[in-house]
Order: sequence, then C-alpha cells, then structure tokens
Amino acid sequence: MDMDFEACRRAFVTRDPRFDGRIFGAVKTTGIYCRPICPARTPKPENMTFYPTAAAAQEAGYRPCLRCRPEASPDLGAWRGTSNTVSRALALIEGGALDGDDVDALAARLGVGERQLRRLFRQHLGASPVSVAQTRRVLLAKQLIQETRLPMGEVALAAGFGSVRRFNETFQQLFGRPPGELRRSRQADVPAAEGIVVRLPYRPPYDWDAIIRFLADRAIPGVERVEPRRYARTLEVDGARGVVIVTPRPGDDALTAEIRFPKLKALPAVIARIRRVFDLAADPGRIGAHLSQDPALAPLVAARPGLRAPGAWDGFELAVRAILGQQITVAAARALAAKLTDAYGASVDDPAAAELGLTRVFPRPERLVGEDIAALGMPKARGAALEALARTVAADPAIFTPRADLDSAIAALKALPGVGEWTAQYIALRELREPDAFPGADIALLRAMADETGRRPTQEELLARSAAWRPWRAYAAQHLWAHDAAQPDLKRTKTDDRAAA
Repeated sequence: MDMDFEACRRAFVTRDPRFDGRIFGAVKTTGIYCRPICPARTPKPENMTFYPTAAAAQEAGYRPCLRCRPEASPDLGAWRGTSNTVSRALALIEGGALDGDDVDALAARLGVGERQLRRLFRQHLGASPVSVAQTRRVLLAKQLIQETRLPMGEVALAAGFGSVRRFNETFQQLFGRPPGELRRSRQADVPAAEGIVVRLPYRPPYDWDAIIRFLADRAIPGVERVEPRRYARTLEVDGARGVVIVTPRPGDDALTAEIRFPKLKALPAVIARIRRVFDLAADPGRIGAHLSQDPALAPLVAARPGLRAPGAWDGFELAVRAILGQQITVAAARALAAKLTDAYGASVDDPAAAELGLTRVFPRPERLVGEDIAALGMPKARGAALEALARTVAADPAIFTPRADLDSAIAALKALPGVGEWTAQYIALRELREPDAFPGADIALLRAMADETGRRPTQEELLARSAAWRPWRAYAAQHLWAHDAAQPDLKRTKTDDRAAA
C-alpha cells in the first residue's frame, strides 16, 4: 500500500481537514490512533505510523483516540472507484453480511474467491473483512456510548455484539477500561431523546437542498414526509417497523438521524440505509475533479459541487416505483404508489409518525403475491408485472444485493418481470449503489446533453460520450438530471414529461 510518510505527516502537522477519513495516524508510544484533525500535540516522526483506514490501525493493535473520536470521521477511503469489489463488499458488511455468515459466504455473493477478497481488502484497506466488520461494530458502540443515554446492555445489542460479556471484554481489551467509564468521561451530558439520535458525518461540500428536492419529488404520501430542513419516513427492517427523521446539522459537516425502532438489533442496518440514501460516503472533490475533465460537465459540477447520488431505502420498493412510473409522470407514479401502500402496506404505531402523518410502511413483496394490483387503476399488464415481481422477490430476497460486477447485476435485474435496461440501470444506481450505473436511454439525460442547436444525442452517442466519465457515471447522470430540471419547461415536449421513478 502506497502511504507516503512525509505527506501523511504534513497532513497531521497542519491538521488538514481534507485528509480526514483518508488516513489515520497511530502513535507507537501510546498505542492510540487519531484523525489528522486531532487537537492533541503531533508526536515525533519516529513515533508515528499511518494507515488508510481505522480498521487497519485497529487490526495493528491501536485503539481509537478519545479526543478526536475516529468514529466521527467521514467514512471514505482513497480506494473508492478503484476497487468496486471492495466497495460492494463494504456495502454488504455495513448491512450485516458478516454478522451471521463468514468471509467465504461474502466472497461467494460477490462472485470472487475468499483468498482474492482478503487480498483486495489487504491491498485497499489494509485490513481483513472480519477486522473491518469488528471495527465498525466497536466504533458504532463507542458513538452510542458517547452520544446517547442507552444502557450498556442496549448499546451492546444495538452495535451488533453477540453478548454483553463480549462487549465488555472487547472494550476492556481495546481501551483498558470498561465501557461505562467512556460515558462518565464525557465533557458534556447528552440531552435525552425519544428515539436514538446519532450524528452521521460526510465529506463536504454537501448539497442538502438538491437531495431533499430529489426525495421530495418522489415521496410517497403516508410513507414519507419531506420538508426543506427535514426528511422523515417509515421503514421496516427484519419485521420491525419504525420511523427515521433526518435533518442537517447547522455549522457541522454531518446529518442528524433520529431513529425510532422497537428492535435495537436493527440499528446498524437502519444507519446503513440512511447513509446509503443520503450518499454520505461519497468524495465529491474526487468525483467532481474527474467529471470536470469533460467541458460539458465542468460548469455543472462547478454549480453543484456537493451534489450526491441519492440511494434507495429498499430495492423492492424502488423496483415497484420504477415500474409504476413507466410511461407516466412522476406525480402520477407517486399517486399510484400511495394507493398501493394504502391497500397493502402494514400500519405503523408510533406517536412521532402519527404527528407527521406517516401511517404505513411500503408493502412487503409477500403481501402483493396473488393480488389483483391492476384494480388500483393501472393497465392490467403493469399490475401483472408487479405481482410477478413480488412473487420473484419473495422467493429470492437477496435479488437486490450487489453482484460481482455491474454487468452481472444488470443481467440479473433485467431477468425480473417488468424490468428493462433503463429500470435495471436505475435500480443499480440507487439500490446497489453502483457508481458507474448509467441509464443512457433516459430522456432527461439526452435532453440535458443537447448541443447549441438543440440537437439531442442518440442513445448510442451518449453512451459513447459517457465512457470518459467512468467510473462515476452515476454522478454524471445526477448532474445532468439536476441541470435538466432547472431548465425552462419550454424545452420539454409532452412525451418528455413522462419520466419513471
């Protein structure tokens, strides 16, 4: 792994925030690892060593600093965009792939060998997959200790530890003290809240207005409520139903998430979904620098440097929305999704949800099997496609998880009822979080790339042009969509206004 010592050292000496989340410095004499922005005095060069991830530092035997709190740093790394296999593996680990299965099973899901996966993790992250999973668990527990008033037993459960005993042993071994002392050492008390409130950092800049606008346009009444400074929705994870409320933190490079769930064990999966939907792991500087090499995209990136690619809360929900939206407007698709939810969605019993007008969760695929969905007011063929989709997903719930590569993911998605190339690319972009997914036939993308005379490129011409945007074509699409949405409606035809999802 290429970690230039002097460059890393300068980042710590200058406390350069650009390197926060990219490198971690470990101190040999204290056994502690820190972020570049740590306020502590910079150690002597001979006492320092550097790692690309917190997991690598922890695997080497170092413990997290209690002052700069590595768990509060942006979750990204210099490897992003260079190893899609590692990216896909991390998405699965964050969703709990190693909580019940081993590395062999994880590698099989990704279509690679176990040895190859370990080698890629070592090369790009400096740590094994198991160490990454363990580090995430420890840092989440530490965050919950210092940011909430949850009892220690509930912290252990929420962070994914198998037992309170294992939780206590891990913290005693890592920090040399029981977890309760970490809470007592806090400088300030944390206000109590009805739900669990966590801080979710990101790499600035962050275009909150753009992402909230995107989500608002697609919000399903009764399931989601979107306001300029707040996003709320119902959610179901492992049979538990609850509510998440996400807001920006003024003056801080982070979002605040209030999570109200009856099962604490679902907390890591819920946090993973929030991070995915709001694209908190993106590195906008790196992505923007690459896309700006194209003269057509450069002004778009300059206008929206913090633009993100919004993710999806659930693959089945996204696929249903995409099929509902075929050949009708976004508003019409929302109305149909609301009817579907009212008819088949389970109710949510939460006072905060009731106050926000959130009454149901989006239907699970099992609920739609055998139903006459077309009776809600859509063509029979579309209703049949949705029922067939529900039947397929109910039989294989893992259908919307990352594959070995983008091509195999698209092929698997196109095998689903009612899913064509555009829909498969859209699902890959938002649910599988494939940074290079690109729905090249999208009318808005073609319209946004029109030349000075108004001539739009063909789909083949756009795909050829997009080759230079790899591996960040999903973000290029987001910039083009945002640019197109800001143009006068006179540019659109009646046919153009029919857009899916």
